[in-house]
Amino acid sequence: MKIKINKKDTPDIAKLIKHCGYAELSDRKTGQKSFTRRLGPYFYPRFHIYVEEELTNNIFLTLHLDQKQPSYKGCPAHSGEYEGDLIEKEARRIKNYIENETK
Repeated sequence: MKIKINKKDTPDIAKLIKHCGYAELSDRKTGQKSFTRRLGPYFYPRFHIYVEEELTNNIFLTLHLDQKQPSYKGCPAHSGEYEGDLIEKEARRIKNYIENETK
């Protein structure tokens, strides 16, 4: 699920995401940064956000739910959900938080 945010209203998107309970994650292979929030005491399931900043005035947060780690050695794919009630509720929570913090 994509969450659209106005870049001019959010000078530090990483800080706002962290305030929503997310931790920064750096992919060891690619160096790409993202953010995760666990749903319990274990590493999975977890919400996972990628930030895409455009040259225009938009930032897109791509949110999905990682259900488990990759099943096969050397396989980067995992069991992820990109839509559904849980994801929609989390997207609303994030968007509401950011809107309230940037007023």
